[in-house]
Amino acid sequence: MQYFLLLFVAASVVSAFFSAIPGSKNTTQPHIVFIVADDLGWNDVGWHNPDVKTPVLDQLAHDGVILNQTYVNYVCTPSRTAFMTGYFPYHVGMQHMAMLPAQPSGVPSHFPFLPEKLKELGYATHVVGKWHLGFCNWNYTPTYRGFDSFYGFYNGQDDYYKHTVQGGLDLRDDKEVVKTKDGEYSTYFFTERIVDIIEKNPLNLPLFLYLPFQNVHEPLQVPKRFEDMYSNIQNENRRIFLGMVSAMDEAIGNVTMAMKRAGLWDNTLLIFTADNGGWPLFSGNNFPLRGGKITLWEGGTRAAAFVHGNMLQKTGYTSNEMIHAVDWFPTILAAAGGTADSGIDGVSQLDTLVSGKPSPRTEFVYNIDDTFPTKQGAIRVGDYKLIEGYAGKPDGWIRPDNLTNGHQNSGDPITGTWLFNLKDDPTEHNNLADTMPDKLREMQAKLQDYRKTMVPAIWPKNDPKSNPKNWDGAWTPGWC
Repeated sequence: MQYFLLLFVAASVVSAFFSAIPGSKNTTQPHIVFIVADDLGWNDVGWHNPDVKTPVLDQLAHDGVILNQTYVNYVCTPSRTAFMTGYFPYHVGMQHMAMLPAQPSGVPSHFPFLPEKLKELGYATHVVGKWHLGFCNWNYTPTYRGFDSFYGFYNGQDDYYKHTVQGGLDLRDDKEVVKTKDGEYSTYFFTERIVDIIEKNPLNLPLFLYLPFQNVHEPLQVPKRFEDMYSNIQNENRRIFLGMVSAMDEAIGNVTMAMKRAGLWDNTLLIFTADNGGWPLFSGNNFPLRGGKITLWEGGTRAAAFVHGNMLQKTGYTSNEMIHAVDWFPTILAAAGGTADSGIDGVSQLDTLVSGKPSPRTEFVYNIDDTFPTKQGAIRVGDYKLIEGYAGKPDGWIRPDNLTNGHQNSGDPITGTWLFNLKDDPTEHNNLADTMPDKLREMQAKLQDYRKTMVPAIWPKNDPKSNPKNWDGAWTPGWC
């Protein structure tokens, strides 16, 4: 199929992209900063919503390329699987919901991770923040999957001050448990570590920073000075949530300033994306898109995203080219001077990002899952989108000022069949399943073809051996 074809960039063209930039003091390979914001909604950034105070991100986005048709998966673990492997989660077994702390699970080790490939190209590789790709066995953890260092937490969420989840401490410096940060806001010390990595990186060594921020995943916690930035917001949870967005914005500003001080910025490609849509239950907002996190609606799967860097030849505009989370793997490899294996699902979008060429992608899979209760399948082909089965709730169009009034639903059933023309109807108001039977059959046949390659979801029962009480109070590998 066309979109499975890997876009190979000619060596001469790549060489032109990597030519030394005036004023840069580092390697001709670009430094790459890959930022993932957790549970950030479409309407939770300043370039979509002027009420949100994200001056750093807004400037980077407007000086770079805003990505208007970038898609991710509907929840944490599947998206991170796509980022790190270049495969759709339903080809890896990671398509069913978000990994739970006590599950003996992880992304299978025979799938190479992005940093492993980058190390082959000479990169230093570091991750600071949230992992959520497995930790029951050391082989699932970051420093066994290509990262030179890891500072962060294994699970899907943590208390921002206590750094615990479900009764266990979850904070690591490489393999060591960190017990000295109780009471400190995690975004602060994560940023300090990122800055330290930047300052210590040799000038001739290309740097890959994977920064999966804890913000803005619940629990809703932020230093008061950020909450006070939104004193006009009556809803307390929304006020705290937006404070968390602004705290992340400040942190990213500190990272970019550190890159500039170190002489790395002029030769840096920065990628910013959400991992899924905002979660209305915890005050994330995706208006005017439909639904949110844990749904297959556009509000759950269309990401606030942009790219920035001097290697971009065309900037200051909004791109409507189709990009999926699986594409970041081969795109980053291409930017680094390498190529991905031809069998992966992702395609390199480097030409699209650098010079504004049409995307090589014309279709993608939102998700395919046969595991109860989220039996579902959804695809996009051209302008058309098909959902069959469980689409997810809430499925309405929730305005920020209505977050105090519950979570609006459309009145549609929990499961069903929906067909949309996203070009004409990006907010998914008009189900065409009954009025376009030929197109429906065509899309259903395409979805059925995709189903044939599905790997059963890895979703084991919780294992009591995982209990932090067995591991000196910390969530610790070694029990699977």
